[in-house]
Amino acid sequence: MNEHDQSGATVNIAGYRFADLPDYRELREPLKTRCQALGLLGTILLAPEGINVMLAGPREAIEAIKTTLREDPRLAGLAFKESLTDTPPFGRLLVKVKQEIISFGVPGIDPARSTGPTISPSELKRWYDEGRDFVLLDTRNDYEVRLGTFENAIDPQIGGFREFPQAVRGLPEELKKKPVVMFCTGGVRCEKASPFLLGEGYAEVYQLEGGILNYFAEVGGDHWVGECFVFDERVGLTPELTPGGAVICAACQSAVTAAEQASPNYRPGERCPHCATQAAGA
Repeated sequence: MNEHDQSGATVNIAGYRFADLPDYRELREPLKTRCQALGLLGTILLAPEGINVMLAGPREAIEAIKTTLREDPRLAGLAFKESLTDTPPFGRLLVKVKQEIISFGVPGIDPARSTGPTISPSELKRWYDEGRDFVLLDTRNDYEVRLGTFENAIDPQIGGFREFPQAVRGLPEELKKKPVVMFCTGGVRCEKASPFLLGEGYAEVYQLEGGILNYFAEVGGDHWVGECFVFDERVGLTPELTPGGAVICAACQSAVTAAEQASPNYRPGERCPHCATQAAGA
């Protein structure tokens, strides 16, 4: 997609950059003021380790904030993935400071200085097509995985990224001898997960370049099942990078697919099939 096509639509961008930002707190107000002046909605996270950006607005405003961000030499390499919607998928603007742009809690992991190698979407598709013997590891939370994932991917069944290290240590030892490809929505979690796996003795570890959204943009939906969960009002995206029809259950906060919404266990605002499953397991 040409990034200057369809200038009348709402442009949604997502990107991150690991960089030393000791002045991250001082960056908050100027960025918030700039986004407000441009009429942008979404979230910017700032931390000593870098920045994570999810914003939506008109094309001209989006290009302006890209320029503003990249004027800081430390963020000059900040790249974005984008999609188009008729209206912004965010209800407000948040510019927040945190200790990590993605909470992991493992000392010594510093993606700005060292992270694992990447594999391109086309190369991952080729591995699938050739039937290569490799391990695909989903680094996302359980509620994200339920909405969609790659064929034969391992689900670590975590409720939050801080649980990932313990989950990895519970995986079979023989996996350490195979090539491991890990993935997440946009790539930021894998920047921390891949050096962690290498430190745990995995011999060959790759992270999917640009994450699931980049795979969709470059390859499409081959070897993917379902939707990709996103943290905004769209809930889930199809491989065409359009909303897939999933909604969030008001009762249990699970993502409910369009097919699940046809279930007799789905009552908008009251319950969904996941509620029924949780009740049965209680």
